[in-house]
Amino acid sequence: MADTQTVETKPDKQPKSVRVVLLALMITMMLAMLDNMIVGTAMPTIVGELGGLEHLSWVVTAYTLATAASTPIWGKLGDMYGRKATFMTSIVIFLVGSALSGMAQDMGQLIGFRAVQGLGAGGLMVGVMAIIGDLIPPRERGKYQGMMAGVMALAMIGGPLVGGTITDNWGWRWSFYINLPLGVVALGLISAVLHLPKKRSKAGIDYLGVVLLTVGITSIVLVTTWGGTQYAWTSARIMELIGIGVAALIGFVFWQTKASEPVVPLHIFRSRNFTLMSIIGFITGFVMFGATLFLPLYQQSVQGASATNSGLLLLPMLGAMLVTSMVAGRVTTNTGRYKVFPVIGSTLMIIGLYLLSTMDTETSRLMSGVFMAVVGLGMGCLMQITMLVAQNSVEMRDMGVASSSTTLFRTLGSSFGVAIMGALFNNRVQDVMSARAGSLGSKITEKSAQLDAKSLEKLPAAAREAYQHAVSAGTHTAFLLGSVVAVVALIAAVFVKEVALRGAGPAAPEPGEDEAVQAPVVEAV
Repeated sequence: MADTQTVETKPDKQPKSVRVVLLALMITMMLAMLDNMIVGTAMPTIVGELGGLEHLSWVVTAYTLATAASTPIWGKLGDMYGRKATFMTSIVIFLVGSALSGMAQDMGQLIGFRAVQGLGAGGLMVGVMAIIGDLIPPRERGKYQGMMAGVMALAMIGGPLVGGTITDNWGWRWSFYINLPLGVVALGLISAVLHLPKKRSKAGIDYLGVVLLTVGITSIVLVTTWGGTQYAWTSARIMELIGIGVAALIGFVFWQTKASEPVVPLHIFRSRNFTLMSIIGFITGFVMFGATLFLPLYQQSVQGASATNSGLLLLPMLGAMLVTSMVAGRVTTNTGRYKVFPVIGSTLMIIGLYLLSTMDTETSRLMSGVFMAVVGLGMGCLMQITMLVAQNSVEMRDMGVASSSTTLFRTLGSSFGVAIMGALFNNRVQDVMSARAGSLGSKITEKSAQLDAKSLEKLPAAAREAYQHAVSAGTHTAFLLGSVVAVVALIAAVFVKEVALRGAGPAAPEPGEDEAVQAPVVEAV
């Protein structure tokens, strides 16, 4: 009750401080989302200076692995030792990794420093979501969904443009150094304005759980990253990784039932809503990152769009996502109702992906923009609602692990989406190229089914036309799979139970399995 009294005796300061903290959180969220997109644009220049083309993929893979593996650990540390200190530590590690990456002298150093950067990045998004969960009741949290969706859209559209501008004018090292001033501003604001209760858990860190989870997640991400590219899906290396990953995760689940302070307390999955939101988050990640990978490829290869402004090609989807997210957040805040959004969002996602699968070499940019907008409308209903409902489904003491688990499921979904949709795309492109251009077609796509603009321009007219048909066929297969997978999200959404959001006023909670989490309403606010 003490926390409540503090809020009531300082009614003028609380809103202002919350706004300043939110500004710092949005800056941090921007850092987390922009990094890979900026660095991706600078990759050709980096290879030109440092060499090591054969290790290029590890620059991204090292970062992704470290981020995915550390995400649930940061969430648990925040629950055990306090959100503020843990969050600031993750920012400092991210900034140290950024500075070191900018100073790298060879590809080996860059890969190692990117792993350090990824360790910090694992705590950025989780920290943002968990702190918002601490500061703002779920009923009021919908107001800020538009801000978070806006940051995501800005990062996806602006990332390639910013990366290209920085690399062309300041050099590739500033792709990393640019994080430093933004991170210092975020650290300063958080240090000065954010005030959360300090925690000190008497229980020790679950080191065995950390190791098992890290090995399991690392194996999964490597399987989805290497499968069908560096190694065949049926190769011994991939089979070994699958075996190691499955064994580690089974061991992890077993150990979590024995550990005194488990990394991911399994009781949070007893909440039907939390489990369903994890499934929906996984599917959303699967679909979203698959779409952002193949849409620019289709528009550049088939519709002749410029690669320079590739981020702008996604504007119909991201703009629709932003608008819908703002509307969904406002409606949720005003009414306390949210179940309709996962249902509508999943339905629109299925329809939009099916429409994208119908695109061919004759589809106009206007029509493909409309199809993208439908997908964006669906994702806008899902992106923030999944985190909101997941956080509302657990007790306050588990806010960190709930946020990190939801983020992890979305991350794993994106890894599987890119891998599986990519494998189908590549196979389809190679089949169509062989059928339309014979041995020449097979030779063109032998190393990669995704040709850049320069390679495409060098092709003979007949081969270029064959490749355009092949890409259309590949995207058809990939998006059709996405549409089928999205049906799982719709089924999960139908079974969501609409439990009253904390901070929803006098409305009584519905009886049932999620009722227990309504108790700490006053202390949460």
